[in-house]
Amino acid sequence: MNTEYEVVIGLEIHAQLLTKSKAFSADRAEYGNPPNTNTSAISIGHPGTLPKHNKEAVEKSIRVGLAFGSQIERYNKYSRKNYFYADLPKGYQITQFDTPICIGGKVTLKLKDGSTKDINLTRAHMEEDTGKSMHDMDVENSLIDYNRAGTPLIEIVTEPDIRSAEEAYLFLTEVRKVLRYLDVCDGNMEEGSLRCDCNISIRPVGTEKLGVKVEVKNMNSMSNVKRAIEYETERQVAAIRNGETIVSETRSFDALKNNTFSMRSKEMVNDYRYFPEPDLPPLIITDAMIEQILKGMPALPEELFQKFTSVYGLNHYDAGVLTESKEIAAYFENICKHCSNYKAAANWTMVNIKGYLNENALDFTDISLPPTTMAQLIELIDGGTISHTSAQKIFNELMQNHEANPLTIAEKLNLVQSSITSEIEAWVAEALAKYPAKVTEYKSGKVGLLGLFMGEVMKLSGGKADPKLATELVKKALEN
Repeated sequence: MNTEYEVVIGLEIHAQLLTKSKAFSADRAEYGNPPNTNTSAISIGHPGTLPKHNKEAVEKSIRVGLAFGSQIERYNKYSRKNYFYADLPKGYQITQFDTPICIGGKVTLKLKDGSTKDINLTRAHMEEDTGKSMHDMDVENSLIDYNRAGTPLIEIVTEPDIRSAEEAYLFLTEVRKVLRYLDVCDGNMEEGSLRCDCNISIRPVGTEKLGVKVEVKNMNSMSNVKRAIEYETERQVAAIRNGETIVSETRSFDALKNNTFSMRSKEMVNDYRYFPEPDLPPLIITDAMIEQILKGMPALPEELFQKFTSVYGLNHYDAGVLTESKEIAAYFENICKHCSNYKAAANWTMVNIKGYLNENALDFTDISLPPTTMAQLIELIDGGTISHTSAQKIFNELMQNHEANPLTIAEKLNLVQSSITSEIEAWVAEALAKYPAKVTEYKSGKVGLLGLFMGEVMKLSGGKADPKLATELVKKALEN
């Protein structure tokens, strides 16, 4: 572990906003369509075309700022960021330069040691996405798909507060979770709807002056972000120790080779020749608009975490798992509306339901089993009508037939527990008769053999014997 240098990291997260149309045109903002079908003269940047504000994109950007405690800019201007690249059809990108819609804010991380750390945000601004270059579909040419060009983005920029690859991973995980809760971005890094650039530098431990910053781009997974930072940190430390000079540059990450490589020297802000976008009037955000958006804000992960631990009495681990996504949290809460055994509701949601979905490559949005049905199943267990073992069999049936009733299935499969004393006594007598030597050993003090007799009773009854009553009757029979 390196103790001579510390890494300083700032992240730039580009999140595509979930809107039906693009940032400044009526073109469809959809993923997966045939190349160059979600385009028009506006998004391609033909002369004489005029952009127009997308109200939904603005509202979703405000939601992001409110979630992270940012100050919302009331007077918003757009600028042209000029640079030539093949996937930028206009030759410039419409973005926000000196009036980002969200100023400041923070994201709180929960570290492995149980402590918390605030990562401060510099800003979050609205802009449009570029097209996509494809270099592996033609052996001689690079191909351009402009479907993505003009898709609304919000870019979230942090202060250089991150000190490890692990913290960066936690930050990105938390931001993606919040964006999904807000319904502003689906967070699919593999599809490019969430992308992360990492600004990485190193400095001697104990110093305040920042080192030379290197930006690593083109990472398409959470794990790759972590791996890229780990590699780049080691590369810079080794370079300094070898007397080399760190160059401010843009690098890319090769996931197969697990290394970064140079793409180009780092551009400066003045290289982009920012100037006000002449075709878009200033965007004015009113207090009434912010108030209306605030009213529609959903409960966020931290709020639900506190509720699950304080109101439902769950431990921190369970609450953390259940707030991983809003779908899991909502399903659990809907069970709790019809069932007071909150711990059981948590266990069935986390273990059984989530396990079934994982095994079948499904998501919580794909589940059709009503939470009320799960509440009924838990009540049957708590009421002694069925055993936990039988409940699992019933659950498997319910996942195949979402409209079925748990009690009906229990009766159909003959899984309803018996509380008839005479019936259980017969199973107890048969169990003891099968192990006469063990009965003698029990009476001589080996009380741990009780489990053996109970197991046999449950086996003879096919799991139908009420465990509590069966235990009492086994003890009674052994004492006699």
